[in-house]
Amino acid sequence: MLYVFGTGPVQGFATTLIIGILSSLFSAIFISRLIFTTLLNKNKKIYFDNKFTRDWLANVNINFLGMRKKAYVFSALIIIAGIVSLFTRGLNPGIDFSGGRSFVIRFDQPVTTGDVRDALTAEFENISPEVKTFGPTSQVKITTKYLIEDSSPEVDSIIQTKLFTSLKKFYANQDLEYRDFSTDVDTENKLLGILSSQKVDPVIADDILERAWRAIGIALVVIFLYIAIRFKKWQFGLAGLAALVHDTLIVFGLFSIFYNVLPFSLDIDQAFIAAILTIVGYSINDTVIIFDRIREYTGLYPKRDMRDNINGAINSTLMRTINTSGTTLLVLLIIFIFGGEVIRGFAFALLMGIMVGTYSSVFTASPIAYNLLGGDKKL
Repeated sequence: MLYVFGTGPVQGFATTLIIGILSSLFSAIFISRLIFTTLLNKNKKIYFDNKFTRDWLANVNINFLGMRKKAYVFSALIIIAGIVSLFTRGLNPGIDFSGGRSFVIRFDQPVTTGDVRDALTAEFENISPEVKTFGPTSQVKITTKYLIEDSSPEVDSIIQTKLFTSLKKFYANQDLEYRDFSTDVDTENKLLGILSSQKVDPVIADDILERAWRAIGIALVVIFLYIAIRFKKWQFGLAGLAALVHDTLIVFGLFSIFYNVLPFSLDIDQAFIAAILTIVGYSINDTVIIFDRIREYTGLYPKRDMRDNINGAINSTLMRTINTSGTTLLVLLIIFIFGGEVIRGFAFALLMGIMVGTYSSVFTASPIAYNLLGGDKKL
């Protein structure tokens, strides 16, 4: 749905995701089976645990449904706080949405992107630009939305002057003049200063945004229909959809609450859209695993109360949930710490989203399905 109805980055994300799902499916079904078959044919013992993890959480019996009202209150408080922030503070649109100017600048010695960003932020009236190493460590690409709404002819000259004023201190040669730094001379043969510059119009225009939201909306409807048909009960589909809305609202709310508070960029840009779509995919995958175990338990134990079957299903998949979430969060944490400033906001969105998605699968989707199915009635 995202590929057919989306455009731009949404369609690109869908293409990447389709390739990833197909390759993952191939490796899980064919390669894993091949490895196990080879080992078994050689009479090798296959272990899925060790002495430290053996029987861990094997006999756990947590009453998750008994905690559902507290979980509802907890989620509601976070969502309400986020909605209030969205209406009062709003979001911080990135350059992809608001447009901006882009400059490739070369120095005569290596520079640190963080120092360059801090210097430009002070010069650009606390509007933080995006600074990336572009090739060698002595060359950066700077993108800023400072004065992007001002169409007067002298704006380009004003911005280049500010760039020169704030960045001159990073040159070993302090005799560098503005004329040599700016684009007033032939940029093809330049060795220092601004090598190239361009005005960046909004990458995602209103029509692209409209198509992106329409694609996401259609995808959510299809997810609802698939789950409802797959499990033969619309309540499961609605519960899964509610969990996805829950996750999305919380992540949007956190980005609204913490932008200009946390010491890294929380812009709403193409990377954020990719993060949201990743979170939706991860969350519904975890939810479907639990729903499938609920259906299995219902068939195995038809005389049990619904509460026991759902609690049993969540408890039996708890190890899988922790393993999947734990490994994913570990990778994201490493990316968040060591990945650099440019992708820190993206990694933060995924960190929060994976945690919220894991939480919602257990404490939102399953309890809502339980309530919609009639509480303690048998399935």
